[in-house]
Amino acid sequence: MTIYLKNIFNEAGNITQFTLRFFSELFKPAFQFREFVRQCFAVGYKTLPLISITGFIMGLVLTLQSRPTLLKFGAESWLPSMVSLSLIREIAPVVTALICAGKIASGIGAELGSMKVTEQIDAMEVSAINPYKYLVVTRILATTLMVPVLVIYADFIGIYGGYIGFNIHGNISLYRYFSDVSEHLEYLDFMPAFIKTFFFGFFIGLIGSYKGFNASNGTASVGIAANEAVVSASLSVFIIDMLAVQLTDLFF
Repeated sequence: MTIYLKNIFNEAGNITQFTLRFFSELFKPAFQFREFVRQCFAVGYKTLPLISITGFIMGLVLTLQSRPTLLKFGAESWLPSMVSLSLIREIAPVVTALICAGKIASGIGAELGSMKVTEQIDAMEVSAINPYKYLVVTRILATTLMVPVLVIYADFIGIYGGYIGFNIHGNISLYRYFSDVSEHLEYLDFMPAFIKTFFFGFFIGLIGSYKGFNASNGTASVGIAANEAVVSASLSVFIIDMLAVQLTDLFF
C-alpha cells in the first residue's frame, strides 16, 4: 500500500513538473509554427470523418429515443430544443473529447514513445534542437485549439442528425427546425460547455505527450504508453466535466 501511494505521488509530481515546463517553454523563442500547423491538421482534419459519423448518430439516436416519451405528454414540439440542449451542454463535448482521447492521445503517446525508444529524442538534443518545445508544446497547443473546434462541429452535425431523426416520423422544414432550436438556446447554454472543451483539449494533449515523452526503453513500452494515455486522458475528461458542471451550477 505504501509503495502504491508513493508511486501515485511520484506520478503526480512528475506530471506537475511536466506541465510547468510546458508553460515555461511556451513563451520562449522560437515558436515552431510549421510543426504546430502540421499537428493542427493531424488533430483536426484527420479526425473529422470520425466526429462526423459519431455526431450525426448521436443526434439521430437521441431524437428517435426521446420522441416516444415526449409524445406521451403531448410535447413533441419540444423535441428540437431538448435534443439541441442535450447535445450542446453535455453529450457532444464529452463524447467528442472521449473520441479525441482514444484517437489523439493514443497517437501522440505511441508516436513520442516510439521516438523515445529509438533515441530520436536524444538525437534532437544532440543536434541542439529542443525536443520538448518541438514535440510537446506544439502538440498540446494543437489539441487545446482543435478539440473545441471539433466540438462545435459535432454540435452542428448532431443537431442536423436530430433533424433527420425528427423527419423519419414527422415533417418539418430545416428552417423551422433550426428556428425552434435557436429560440430556446441561451448564452449560458453554450458558453460554459465551450470553455470546458479547452481544458479537455489541453489535458488530452498533455497526458498523451507526457506518457510518450517519458516512455521507458523497449518496444513494449510504446504500447503501454499509448494505452495509459487513453485511460488517463479519458478519466481526465470525466473529472473535468464533473468539476465544470459543479462550477457552472455554482456561478451561473
